[in-house]
Amino acid sequence: MKRELNFDEVRLKVYDTREEMGKGAAAEAAECMRRMLKERDEIHCVFAAAPSQNEFLEALIQEGGIDWSRVNGYHMDEYVGFEIGHPCSFNRFLSQAVFDRVPFKSVHLINGAAECGQEAKRYASVLDGIAIDITFMGVGENGHIAFNDPEVADFHDTKTVKVVELDEVCRLQQVHDGCFPCLEEVPKQALTVTIPKLVSAREIFCIVPTQKKQKAVREALTGEVKEACPASILRKTKQVHMYIDQDCYWE
Repeated sequence: MKRELNFDEVRLKVYDTREEMGKGAAAEAAECMRRMLKERDEIHCVFAAAPSQNEFLEALIQEGGIDWSRVNGYHMDEYVGFEIGHPCSFNRFLSQAVFDRVPFKSVHLINGAAECGQEAKRYASVLDGIAIDITFMGVGENGHIAFNDPEVADFHDTKTVKVVELDEVCRLQQVHDGCFPCLEEVPKQALTVTIPKLVSAREIFCIVPTQKKQKAVREALTGEVKEACPASILRKTKQVHMYIDQDCYWE
């Protein structure tokens, strides 16, 4: 690790490499999970689905001492129209990266192929029935968290899950990440957990590698706290741990 900085409530750690970032974040996240599991019978964890989380998720499942049979898993967004197991769905990404690799107590997936309004209500009812212990998230190239893009982000959202239109920067990121071959194939709508629910977690671990995220992270940590940069809300949220690699740092 090269340096440790504070930006309001955010504790930022900058690592030399993306691999070191993932391992560092995983070690601290695992310690948090072990501590919480000593305090209660089970915990509820929400996971982001994106290639930016690869190193972190791989390192997390290698950590010892986590009783995954007492961990309930959730995800934070899904494309409208993509069923459970769709090759480009976030539910499949997370199933392959973590949900199917360790023995969770339960896993709750969003079905993008269901009628989107009803699915938003169904998944909201699932989340409304729990208090989130940990949110594992990233930050998008446009500053979004989950699929709360600047145009639809609401720090005081009264909904828990909603259907949103994805902006072009967000959709292009999916191409940059190699998830789709071209912009035309990226869906235009998604279901997303809203900002108030995401940041209601007892602790948040935010993992953000690569130079492509540098502008968004700099704006989130040093600019005005406003919906135009949704991730900026993290500066006003307790217990936020952010990890970036040197490529993402703006010094």
